[in-house]
Amino acid sequence: MADRFYINSALAAGPVTLQGPEAHHLATVRRFRPGDPVVLFNGDGREYPAAILDVGRKSVSLQVLRVEEPGREVGFRLEVAAPLPKGDRGDFLLEKLTELGVTDFVPLQTERSVVHPRDAKLERLQRAVIEASKQCGRNVLMQIHPLAKWDDYCRRETQMKPRLLAHPSDGESIVASREDTCIAVGPEGGFSDREVEAARSAGWRIVSLGPRVLRVETAAIALAALLALKI
Repeated sequence: MADRFYINSALAAGPVTLQGPEAHHLATVRRFRPGDPVVLFNGDGREYPAAILDVGRKSVSLQVLRVEEPGREVGFRLEVAAPLPKGDRGDFLLEKLTELGVTDFVPLQTERSVVHPRDAKLERLQRAVIEASKQCGRNVLMQIHPLAKWDDYCRRETQMKPRLLAHPSDGESIVASREDTCIAVGPEGGFSDREVEAARSAGWRIVSLGPRVLRVETAAIALAALLALKI
C-alpha cells in the first residue's frame, strides 16, 4: 500500500495542494520528491492515488490520477461507548478501534469514571483517528462524539439493535450478528449496580467477556473485534 496522506477538502482527479502538518510530514519528515506516488484520502470513503508535482516549504502540489473505492469498512454501524482510560491508554484505545473498523466512539461519564475529555482533548483524539486511518487503510474516519453522561446515553432513542453492555457477571454469550450494534464498556471498577439496572430497563443486553476482569481498553477492543472481524 502506498504512503497515505489525509486532506480535509474535496478531492477529484486533477491538481490539488496539500498544506499544514500533512505537507510537513510528506516533505520534511518523509522527504518525498516530485514524481513520487502517494495516496490521498479525505474521509469520504474513497482514496485518490496521486503523483507529487512540486515540494515547497509550506505546501506540496500533487496531481490526483484517479479515484478508487476499496471495500475496507465493516459494512454496518458499530458504535463503542466507554470512559476514556488515563494517559496514553486513551490514544491506544482509539487507534485500535479505528483499525478494527468501529464507526463511532462515544466517551462516557459514569459514576466511577475519571477522565472527562474537553473539546481540545477530543480534537487531539480525532487526530489519532486520522493517523490510525492512514496506517490501516481506512477511508472513512471513525467519528468521535461529545462526552455523554451514562444515564442519558443508555436511554437514547436509537435504531441500533442489539445494544450490548459488557459487565463482569454471568451475562449472555456474544453472538456476532453483523448488524448495526452499540456496545458499552464501563470504567475501572465497572458500571455501578444502579447503572447496570438502568441499562437493563432501557433494553440493553448484559454480556460477559469471561471470568477475568479486563481493563477498559482491553474490554472495548475485545468486544469490537468479536463483532467486526469476519472470524
